[in-house]
Amino acid sequence: MAKTVEISVEERLRALYNLQLIDSRVDEIRMVRGELPLEVQDLEDEIQGLTTRLDKLEAGIIELNDQIKAKKNLIEEARLLIKKYAEQQKNVRNNREYNSLSKEIEFQELEMQLAEKHIAEYYASIEQKNEVIAGTKAQIEERSNHLKHKQAELGDIMAETEKEETALLEKSKEYQGLIEERLIAAYNRIRKNVKNGLAVVAIERGASGGSFFTIPPQVQFEIAARKRIIIDEHSGRILVDSELAEEQKNKMAAMLASL
Repeated sequence: MAKTVEISVEERLRALYNLQLIDSRVDEIRMVRGELPLEVQDLEDEIQGLTTRLDKLEAGIIELNDQIKAKKNLIEEARLLIKKYAEQQKNVRNNREYNSLSKEIEFQELEMQLAEKHIAEYYASIEQKNEVIAGTKAQIEERSNHLKHKQAELGDIMAETEKEETALLEKSKEYQGLIEERLIAAYNRIRKNVKNGLAVVAIERGASGGSFFTIPPQVQFEIAARKRIIIDEHSGRILVDSELAEEQKNKMAAMLASL
């Protein structure tokens, strides 16, 4: 996005340092928040998985109970048929009819035995599933309590920091609007490449902040003059003089206090 307002190098340096102060503070806020959002999401996903498992187990028990009911009905029907065939045997006219009915009775008795065997297997499966359900419910309760604790912890942190972070991000956009895109791109690139995220640093005891390499007096003079953007040849960071840095820190502290 093209900048409509032309500002001086010093103003750009101040905007850059303000941007650094803001981004560093946002980094601190997010560090405090840490892995909590991910932990909360992981717990929610785990509970959802356990709940789905519980639903399937309970549906399985319903299905097994239906199977037991069907097998009991089959046994009752077989018992009635056996009684019927036994009555018919009393009135048969020959051995062939008697033997035929005996085979039917034998078949129904085998059907009853098989149904009873299946019923026993279904009850054993239900018992096993109930044990798993009890364990799963205990897991869900334990993970749910842990989730509530983590959500409360995250909620407290969010309540303390969300307003400040939102205000800081708005200010960040404001300062970025004062700096040309190529400089913003360079700033972001430096931030990404350094461990502590410091792309703009002040001179401290003749060296750039966090560095032990002394900056030549002539370069220090140019930095203090605020006439051009100067990059530290050793750390690759953008340099500002300590006076400018102190002024902007005080202004930023006042702004943060007012949030």
